[in-house]
Amino acid sequence: MPVIPAGLLMVASATKAASHEVELLDLRTERAPLAAVSRAISNPCPEVIGISVRNIDDQNMRNARFLLPPVRDLVAECRRLCAAPIVLGGAGYSIFPRSALAFLGADIGIQGEGETAFPALLAALRRHGELSSVPGVYLPGVSSPTSRDIPATGELSLLPEPDFLPTSGQSDVWMPIQTRRGCSLRCSYCSTPAIEGTRVRMRSPEGVVRTIEQYVAAGFRRFYFTDNTFNLPESYALTLCRLLEERRLDISWRSILYPGRVSEDLIRGMAGAGCAEVSLGFESGNPGVLRALGKHFSTDDVRFTSRLLADHGIHRTGFLLLGGPGETIDSAEQSLAFADSLGLEAVKVSVGLRIYPGTRLAETAVQEGVIDETDDLLLPRFYMAPRLEQLPGLLSAWLATRPNWTA
Repeated sequence: MPVIPAGLLMVASATKAASHEVELLDLRTERAPLAAVSRAISNPCPEVIGISVRNIDDQNMRNARFLLPPVRDLVAECRRLCAAPIVLGGAGYSIFPRSALAFLGADIGIQGEGETAFPALLAALRRHGELSSVPGVYLPGVSSPTSRDIPATGELSLLPEPDFLPTSGQSDVWMPIQTRRGCSLRCSYCSTPAIEGTRVRMRSPEGVVRTIEQYVAAGFRRFYFTDNTFNLPESYALTLCRLLEERRLDISWRSILYPGRVSEDLIRGMAGAGCAEVSLGFESGNPGVLRALGKHFSTDDVRFTSRLLADHGIHRTGFLLLGGPGETIDSAEQSLAFADSLGLEAVKVSVGLRIYPGTRLAETAVQEGVIDETDDLLLPRFYMAPRLEQLPGLLSAWLATRPNWTA
């Protein structure tokens, strides 16, 4: 899907609401990003330059692409053009706040949510105050963050409504919408706690619908709920679906479901509200591997949820993650057969798990000698269970006869 910089738009809106003058530069479609930056940073020089770093790498074990060198060039160009402090943020940066700051050569980094932290940082810079008062701030050469608390707004409904909107509703764009932040499930490999924390916080359903109405007015009709677990808590999801159905917005949307704790009432409500497609990240069809990954659902739960979605006409994309702790050729083949038995419209299979700092997978990788405990993991490192030499051939054979499967 074409990426809309939703996080950047929200931080820009919050900064404007804090009475700062804001200019936004979206580099997604720029063929010459450095030239675009040069045009944007002209006299007078801005007081502060913020750069959102969304991705560190492409998470592809077979041929991993490290994505930060062009960002480092961007930071260098900003520094050449202007003496303003350069502040890093974004989801990718938040996973590696210390090492990414050092690699990219910026002045300040903010780990976590920027809507409150970035305006607070601007206020501290303006009064020449102590930056350690801002939660989540990282500074070059400091061995520990100035605050260990990830900036997290307790009540998301207090944040301003988006003020910066994409200019047009392109037919191929699925507009990202985030209704909840934080995840307490603690899957063994997941980086979400480093980005959003572990406490679940929700926007008001009415506020979410108002945002969607703004986007509909701007020409968008397709939406992607980026919440890791759209169905948790279910009461919130049901309320949101009811409001969407009542407004009759004529929209189509996608979401990500946690395969456990799903009821038919919810799936019926999702279908009535315009849900066209669901991503099911069940990752494995083997109970032991599911436990090792930190999953709290069973294969029966996945089968039940898949059947409900099919009964209500919702397209299903399943995801398998092979090669984690405890994986064997037999368990991998069991997972492939399980995914096949669900009759999904699409299946995406990944081999090898990207190792993120602070996760149980990273601890396992250190214990097994896969990585050194001093590795900051900024350069992509992957976990692959031993004795899986036959896995690539096995997967290729499965993909050859299943055109709706990809790897």
